[in-house]
Amino acid sequence: MKILSLFTCLTVLLGSLPTSAEQLSEKSEFWPDNAQLVISISMQFEATAQDATDAGPFPQIEVGYHDTISPTWFQYGMNEGIPRLLDLWDKHNIKVTSHMVGRAVELNPMLAKEVVTRGHEASGHGQAWTPQYSMTAEQERASYIKSANIIEKITGTRPVGFNAFWMRHSKNTLSILQNLGFIYHIDDLSRDEPSYTPVNGKPFVVVPYTFRNNDIVRYSGSTAMTSKAYLQELKDEFDVLYSEGKTRRRIMSISAHDRVAGTPARVKALDDFILYVKQHQGVKFMRKDNIAKWIMQQTQVPTNPARKFND
Repeated sequence: MKILSLFTCLTVLLGSLPTSAEQLSEKSEFWPDNAQLVISISMQFEATAQDATDAGPFPQIEVGYHDTISPTWFQYGMNEGIPRLLDLWDKHNIKVTSHMVGRAVELNPMLAKEVVTRGHEASGHGQAWTPQYSMTAEQERASYIKSANIIEKITGTRPVGFNAFWMRHSKNTLSILQNLGFIYHIDDLSRDEPSYTPVNGKPFVVVPYTFRNNDIVRYSGSTAMTSKAYLQELKDEFDVLYSEGKTRRRIMSISAHDRVAGTPARVKALDDFILYVKQHQGVKFMRKDNIAKWIMQQTQVPTNPARKFND
């Protein structure tokens, strides 16, 4: 009877376990290290490359007069914002993706190099603050090549990811990026998980960006909020995605612009949020290039419709 009971118990136990390699890896395929949720932070490196007429948060100055204050607001991003954010990432041993405008890298080479030296990704963000959709295909391609060359020369790494000006592409953007060796872009708000978009018959990775967790959106305009309110919203967003991450691949994207997120109160909000996240098991912070490379090795990845333009 004892032998039979032991055999029965083993049969029941083995019968409850996955029976194939695919079943065994189903949960672990969501994210590396069997993470329940991945958080990816974008740190825009773009201030000082703005157009001379960009008034920032101030009223537009009349034509024919010099704007003496707006440039200082942007300069804050390089003097204070990026250094303060870099120290925050170091404090928590987090690596982020820095979307770098080529001209900003030219104007701030030592700081741009430091971003990469401290372990963060240098990603493409155009050569200047010029909308991609307003360019010809030749202009767009040339700007990406120039920007990538500058970033590589100064930081030692060549970007493989891209963030467009205000997320708006031209109809040629993805094809040009793919042809130049980029492997992913972030300008897609349609999912809370990475996906593929077909480009020239081949999959191009989407590592989704954010509008709702975007500091430049939430700290200005009609949706303006305090640092405390932003912190609570980040926590609420995390709670839902973390719970959903038990059964499906989930990603939380957060945006931190140099001159916006790098102020003392806003860095404290990010610090408090990271401390909150660290109270939960199975959360992983990842650079977007590493996310894209992971996704390219997976089989269960949603595919978006190929882009079509009616013109």
